[in-house]
Amino acid sequence: MKIYEYRGFPNPARIRIALAEKNLTDKAEFIAVDVPKGEHRTPEFLAKNPSGTVPALELECGTVISECTAITEYIDHLDGRPTLTGATPKERGIIHMMQRRAEAGLLDAGTNYFHHATPGLGPNIETYQNKEWGEKQRERVLAGMAYFNTALAHQPYLAGPDFSMADITAITGINFAEFVGIKIPDDHTHLKAWRERVAQRPSLAAQ
Repeated sequence: MKIYEYRGFPNPARIRIALAEKNLTDKAEFIAVDVPKGEHRTPEFLAKNPSGTVPALELECGTVISECTAITEYIDHLDGRPTLTGATPKERGIIHMMQRRAEAGLLDAGTNYFHHATPGLGPNIETYQNKEWGEKQRERVLAGMAYFNTALAHQPYLAGPDFSMADITAITGINFAEFVGIKIPDDHTHLKAWRERVAQRPSLAAQ
């Protein structure tokens, strides 16, 4: 399978972590798409992924799967033993709920702040910016951090006792937020402890 990505961006990192968790990194061929230079907008790439985003997974049959949640679902089920997306209906429901909350409240909000309230990737890529809206996204990130700090008060991971896709989304969101200058508040001790614990996983250390 081929993974089209721009290494260092948060969404491609989510897939690299998932692959490492499933011991599948050596089964993937990584193909760089130079997003800052606009390669994601070329007709060749748009023919594979009309949304023009990375990562995208291309199978040997030519099928292309985009969106991190969908790619992670595929990766997690390859061996018939899902560990990241839930094995029971209840687990799947909770994991997907928390994953979406992490995506909306941390990762998406942080990237929207970056693209709208900062120079982002420069004028050639950032063809539309709304700074006021971007600043509101910073508030969403901080609200997300507060929510997850509370959620982690009585459980080790976002969706319960086990590391999951929700934690992958949240850690990449937290890391990117810090990159753009939004740090975890000092009093969010549960979130800080979770981050330190997750950072020790081999799949994270390898990034």
